[in-house]
Amino acid sequence: MADVNHTAFRPGTFLLVGIPGLEKFHLWISLPFFSMYIFALLGNLVLLFTIVREQSLHKPMYLFLSALTLADLLLSTTTVPRMLAIFWFRVRDISFGACLAQMFLGHFIFIAESGILVGMAFDRYVAICNPLRYVTLLTHSVIWRIELAAVVRSFCIVLPALFLLLRLSYCRNRVIPHSYCEHMGVARLACTSIKVNIVYGLTAILLSLGIDVVLIAVSYGLILRAVFQLPSAGARRKAMSTCGSHLCIILLFYVPAFFSFFTHRFGGHSIPRHVHILLACLYVVVPPMLNPVIYGMNNKQIHETVIEMLLLQKGLEAKLGCSISEGLQVSRPVTCFYPGKCWTIYALMGPPVVAPTE
Repeated sequence: MADVNHTAFRPGTFLLVGIPGLEKFHLWISLPFFSMYIFALLGNLVLLFTIVREQSLHKPMYLFLSALTLADLLLSTTTVPRMLAIFWFRVRDISFGACLAQMFLGHFIFIAESGILVGMAFDRYVAICNPLRYVTLLTHSVIWRIELAAVVRSFCIVLPALFLLLRLSYCRNRVIPHSYCEHMGVARLACTSIKVNIVYGLTAILLSLGIDVVLIAVSYGLILRAVFQLPSAGARRKAMSTCGSHLCIILLFYVPAFFSFFTHRFGGHSIPRHVHILLACLYVVVPPMLNPVIYGMNNKQIHETVIEMLLLQKGLEAKLGCSISEGLQVSRPVTCFYPGKCWTIYALMGPPVVAPTE
């Protein structure tokens, strides 16, 4: 009778708390999360559409970037809508199957994105350290194989974790002190030993993300050595600018993730739970929000392509003080003014082309 509250069973639903200890602030916390999520959706969709639409961007670096953008969209959409439902409507119930599905998708996308970042680091290494073989080494088929390998590896790593959760017997406690389902948060509700889950989770992270971080560090170490050997200061600045944006994204991706991972397993009571959960929520929305900003603002080709798309939208001619005659041949360019820049619009046979005027 004393153990009646710990009877082993498989629950029909779990209860997600949100951010423990900050329940009365959920509405206020939801506002920045909602804003960041909308910004991440719009930014990544614009970036993805730009890369797919513009033929000149079908290059190795941008193909990796499109895969990263798609992963960001899936990662944030897997977790943030459920989080907002908790914050706004107190919809805390989540079925056992839906919880495992969210856990699987979240970890699967995260590890796949880590593999894509390794591919991007390899791309920059070849472009800077071996530029003469860049086109021959990084063909479209090679890029697709790298991305497929990242997806297959992620699937093979996360699938055993799903079965490790299915084998457990769960107690009557159904409350998950988190805003979304993740492996150890679900495993801690079990009545039976979860030592295998802990060991496997730690091993999987160290052998996947740990190796990825080492490979990325080696790649950028070789890149920095090659950059400092370049004779031209302009070439060094250009290479450092490109690699700097990549390093920003890598730091935004790995630092919060490793902090959350190790805190969940070894932090104990030294770090307040609400701080840990809040940071875990931030790392599924902040990198997806900032990736389009970093690449869109720092990459001249993407920046100019997006501006071109905006300038050529129907109805903008009058606002810009110039006309665009699509499909007509004109004898001279028509110049119009965009805030801070002067652009020359050439109406050629076919879609117009916008070029910056010196």
